[in-house]
Amino acid sequence: MKKAIYSALAFTLLLAGCSGGGTKPASSAAPAGPDTAKGEGVMTYADYIAAADEDEVTVEAYVQAKQNWWEDTATIYAQDADGGYFFYGVKCSEEDYAKLVEGQKIKVTGFKSTWSGEVEVVDGSFELEEGNWVAEAKDVTAALGTDALINDQNLKVSFKGMKVEPSQNKDGQEVAWTYKWDDSGEEGDDLYFNVSSNGKTYSFTVESYLCDQNSDVYKAVKELKVGDVIDMEGFLYWYEGPNPHITSVKAAN
Repeated sequence: MKKAIYSALAFTLLLAGCSGGGTKPASSAAPAGPDTAKGEGVMTYADYIAAADEDEVTVEAYVQAKQNWWEDTATIYAQDADGGYFFYGVKCSEEDYAKLVEGQKIKVTGFKSTWSGEVEVVDGSFELEEGNWVAEAKDVTAALGTDALINDQNLKVSFKGMKVEPSQNKDGQEVAWTYKWDDSGEEGDDLYFNVSSNGKTYSFTVESYLCDQNSDVYKAVKELKVGDVIDMEGFLYWYEGPNPHITSVKAAN
């Protein structure tokens, strides 16, 4: 079920990571880079971007995180050498979902779709392929507020030296974060928080399907104070503009 999205440690000990992202197989070391060769019938990233909505597409990419499994479907963040992908509602048994570990190469066939600006593949199926690669987060701090940022949609990204700005809770008080965008939620719901860079403020999210209330990043955001300066990693999701799904928060270096 698609959710509408808007843009317990001391702070000095806030660490990276969230549950649910999977781990690499111990017997498989990630190569220095992704395989750039495409199998028969597989589109390049450029061809995928050029395809029209509702076109059938087939792409190969490497799992970077999995968001959730629900009613025999999976939602996956993936990446190849040229760009990022968001696979929504891919047919997947619970047994196969366990195989979608971080770095696993997959081939997905589905239909290209755009939802509130988010380019994704829906109603797809996947095959496991040989290969393992985990992407380094791309620093996109300088691209915030520019038209160029959309070119990094769905990538694993980082933001450096961001200042926590006040949000408003349901009682009208200034706080560092809220449950849901309007503070209408409760423990276990998405967390929303505002951060600024170069005088502009942006809304970031801890997506609870990706990083639940037991994850390090969920707990870390709940320890934030207005004025804290932080570094973050996550995935550059889009909802009427950039709405990063944050997976790591720590004090800025």
